[in-house]
Amino acid sequence: MLTAIIVCFVLGYAAIVFEHPLRLDKTVPALLMGALCWALITVGHLPVVDHLGALGEEPYTADHTLEVLLHHIGKIAEILLFLLGAMTIVELIDLHKGFSVITSRIKTTDKRAMLWLILLLSFFLSATLDNLASTIVLVSLLRRLIPQREERLWFVSLAVIGANAGGAWSPIGDVTTTMLWIGQRVSTSGLIQNLILPSLACVVVPGVIASFLPAFRGKISPAAGELHAEQSNSRLLSSSTMLLVGIVGLVSVPVFKALTHLPPYMGIMLALGVVWLVSEYIHPEEDFTETRKHMYSAHKALSRIELSSILFFLGILVAVAALESVAVTGVGGEPVGLLKGMAQQLQAAIPNQNIVVLLLGVFSALIDNVPLVAASMGMYTQPIDSSLWHFIAYAAGTGGSMLIIGSAAGVAAMGMERINFIWYLRNIAWLALMGFLAGAAVFLGLQAIF
Repeated sequence: MLTAIIVCFVLGYAAIVFEHPLRLDKTVPALLMGALCWALITVGHLPVVDHLGALGEEPYTADHTLEVLLHHIGKIAEILLFLLGAMTIVELIDLHKGFSVITSRIKTTDKRAMLWLILLLSFFLSATLDNLASTIVLVSLLRRLIPQREERLWFVSLAVIGANAGGAWSPIGDVTTTMLWIGQRVSTSGLIQNLILPSLACVVVPGVIASFLPAFRGKISPAAGELHAEQSNSRLLSSSTMLLVGIVGLVSVPVFKALTHLPPYMGIMLALGVVWLVSEYIHPEEDFTETRKHMYSAHKALSRIELSSILFFLGILVAVAALESVAVTGVGGEPVGLLKGMAQQLQAAIPNQNIVVLLLGVFSALIDNVPLVAASMGMYTQPIDSSLWHFIAYAAGTGGSMLIIGSAAGVAAMGMERINFIWYLRNIAWLALMGFLAGAAVFLGLQAIF
């Protein structure tokens, strides 16, 4: 039955990776995989270990299995509630055209200057919001500033690299760092202190190399200026206020956690409540009437959230929890979870943990980094702010830039701009690889020094 669980996970994962050829939404195999893995555990009466690594009183009891499942569902719910709140705040800002406050200030027509503006903006914007939201904002901006699609694809692709690098050093910048933060593997201060410089290297190195490429020489088409003027006129009376309130709300979540020691989802609940309250009484237009209020309401923002993504994370994390919990015999003969047992074997085969984490970063370009990080959280037991967790946050967060399908930011850009997989692999993957290796070298160098 253990083999059946592994086969179920592998088949489900393959269906997720090949969702486009199969024409099947990745949420479907994720949900099926999560439910079936736990069903196979209970039908096969397989023993499970709890979060402390302990078995039940009997090799298998239904009550113990349900307790373990309930614990995992609780931890997963923390992540999903946080994501739901953060996504609603971002959508509220976007409804009030708050991001136009940022985009309207970019006036340059020099390609090289535009490249660095986009890299810096994506790097810091994704740390404040998240890499997915910042990529969507930047693609919308670049459509207005660079009318030629062939030119624009280069800037969009570099924005993906910048967004993933920026998300790696912030607890709210990427789903994987959020998972590690909520799971108490990393702290806000520890993450920033240890990953800000490696993440900068990850974006600066590709930026420097790209500055000498033909695609980033010369001037942008003059038509971009007209589109820019049109964009700046589209701002609402509420744009600046909603942008300020929304970003302050998101940034306040780590501060709330530090002051109250409550979980992050409580902080995002407070932030969402404040942003929602402001949106109820603010007037976006000169002649604003009650009949138009629904266009800028939180209900409208909630309807724009991609709930399939939330359900995808649910399915994936439940399936990984099954692999983390089902008991196998460890290297020392003691019962351990399957993922921890695999980690012990991998550690025996490759004693250097840094190599293992680097491989995890490479795999995150091929496979969704959410289950990879979830698996690593079940593999290792190092304390909070261990260098291992920081390196995993960096590798999983930035490694996905090497392929267009390797990150949420890349998938969003691919969908919005119809970026060809082979084009990205040929033109951008090597730049992302250079940045990934440069950041890893900086991280390992700093660890060796300090």
